[in-house]
Amino acid sequence: MTILQLLYSIIIGIIQGVSEWLPISSKTQIIISSQFLLGLSIKTGYIFGLFMEIGTLFAAIIYFRKDILKLVQVLRGSKDPSKRKLFTCILVITVITALIAAPLVIVTTQFIGDSNTSPAVGIPMLVLGLILMGDAALIRYSKTRQNASPRKLENLTLKDYVVVGISQGISALPGVSRSGTTTSAMLLLGIEPDEAFRLSFTAGIFASAGAFALTLVQYRSELSAAIATIGSAGLVVAIVTSTVVSIFLIDFLIKVAGKQKIIYLTAALGVIAIASGLIYLVLGL
Repeated sequence: MTILQLLYSIIIGIIQGVSEWLPISSKTQIIISSQFLLGLSIKTGYIFGLFMEIGTLFAAIIYFRKDILKLVQVLRGSKDPSKRKLFTCILVITVITALIAAPLVIVTTQFIGDSNTSPAVGIPMLVLGLILMGDAALIRYSKTRQNASPRKLENLTLKDYVVVGISQGISALPGVSRSGTTTSAMLLLGIEPDEAFRLSFTAGIFASAGAFALTLVQYRSELSAAIATIGSAGLVVAIVTSTVVSIFLIDFLIKVAGKQKIIYLTAALGVIAIASGLIYLVLGL
């Protein structure tokens, strides 16, 4: 592995580790960066972006290992109501996500083909940014209401799970952020901010695992081309880098979400998404 390959691998790992948890669509950032740094086509970059979710998957498993243990305990027969509630929530969200995301990935790759022209990704980022700004206003308004009572996991219903599953499913599209759409959906449903971030990130573990598995099963040739370009050692460096960066960013976002500064965090994420969308639109991406 050359010094240049090492540098490119670290850059791609950082981009994946940061963009996965911010409302700027990690898939889109990997498409653009891999096209620029590695010379990959849009389709191959999109597949590579889905594959690179393995790094953020590792990070989420490490950070939310206690929640993962709760899910395992339910599979082993635990009757604890809170654990079973979490299990049901994640299961329904994951099933709905898979039913929507898998066909979207297939259609997207067929639509992109071997084109070197990016799909219009600025618009969904712009829309998501506006939604996040609306979320911030909603949180601010709810805090001024005397009887406002944010919802937690135990208050959620099947309808809530389905809504979140749908929002996570459509994030398979380029330009649509998974963490941004699911967190926004939960905030709009009135879920307590720190609970919304935690559930969003936990549900993302299984979405990322599904995306990773789909690339191995359905898109081996494109994946092989991407790995051949970055190199096996470079791939390992990129994955490790994204895992380490993700752990720090998850910790920061969860801690901020549990404080009074959540309004500013949500608004800031909205500004980031809007700015990214505008940049992509200006650049014609």
